[in-house]
Amino acid sequence: MSKGLSLIFGLLLSLTAHAEYWPAEQWSTGPTVTGPALQALETYAFPPRDEATRQGIRTDALLVIRDGQLIYERYAGPTTADTPHLTWSISKSLMATVLGMAYGEGLFKLQDPVQNFYPPLEKHPTMTMADLLHWASGLDWQEDYEYAPLNSSVVAMLYTRGHPDMAAFTADHGEYAKPGQAFRYSSGDSNLLSAALKTIVGPTRYPDYPWTALFEPLGIRHAVWEADATGTFVASSYAYLTARDLARVGLLMARDGRWGARQLLPKDWVAFNREPFAHYQAHQDDAVPGGHWWLNRAVEGTAKPWPAAPDDTFAALGHWGQAMYVIPGENLVIVRYGDDRDGSYRHNDLLKLALKAFAAKVQP
Repeated sequence: MSKGLSLIFGLLLSLTAHAEYWPAEQWSTGPTVTGPALQALETYAFPPRDEATRQGIRTDALLVIRDGQLIYERYAGPTTADTPHLTWSISKSLMATVLGMAYGEGLFKLQDPVQNFYPPLEKHPTMTMADLLHWASGLDWQEDYEYAPLNSSVVAMLYTRGHPDMAAFTADHGEYAKPGQAFRYSSGDSNLLSAALKTIVGPTRYPDYPWTALFEPLGIRHAVWEADATGTFVASSYAYLTARDLARVGLLMARDGRWGARQLLPKDWVAFNREPFAHYQAHQDDAVPGGHWWLNRAVEGTAKPWPAAPDDTFAALGHWGQAMYVIPGENLVIVRYGDDRDGSYRHNDLLKLALKAFAAKVQP
């Protein structure tokens, strides 16, 4: 083969691979949903917005994917289909998904000590990657927000003394329990995972890894992820995606890690994400922690947190009403972005109304 033909042949191969690698930018659209059930959902999700007080339910985006097709989409406030919205703690589940890509490369195991990848944790040699993914580091962390900022580890990490190096700030906390023995929700645990990933994939790959490993294969082209001064992604809080792009991650999870013809994310990683933490002490109405995702499971005799939704529902959740619900049995992914400041939004209320409007079979 001549050199010119070789170049053309190589270019065609590259274009073919690129077409498979980048799914279509636009979702295929399904049948339009109308009727009283949809009206009831919109009345709940999109009441008149009070910009002066920011009180009440303030939905910025609501998007529904059923059977891989976009069947509903609505935006409010300054948010549009092209707006990369702050996801807050949905970023944690995104980091778990990015870590799953490295896990699929065989770069670490769930029971590996975290200190192997982040030496400042040498005082906690038994802490494993699984412990961090379960928010069970045992570190004495206080996840308080606006209501108790002076006692808050997360406020200090994001905005004051911990801001330059968030992982180091977290690692410097004392221990309140042995690793893996108790759940305590911690944005610090998520940022330790992000710091560990830097060693797991190597400092050269790390700055682009979420994009090359996950976002680009899913066709996500406009994601933004802030880093601290050390270049470590703020896995706890600061990923920005459009609603459509976030739905792609939900669809990947709904399909047990498959995207098109590829098993992009290992099935056993998705199974781990969806398995409850064994030592979780249940609290009524609280979502159950899995592997950096939230589960609609009944634990220790308590009712499941979202009774209107099927047992297989799981979610990525964030501050001020950010939510992505994945309901595999209904082939549904629901993305909801919000700007809720007063706690009036309820996951179960939206899920109940959304299932009546969009589920393949009518919900009771």
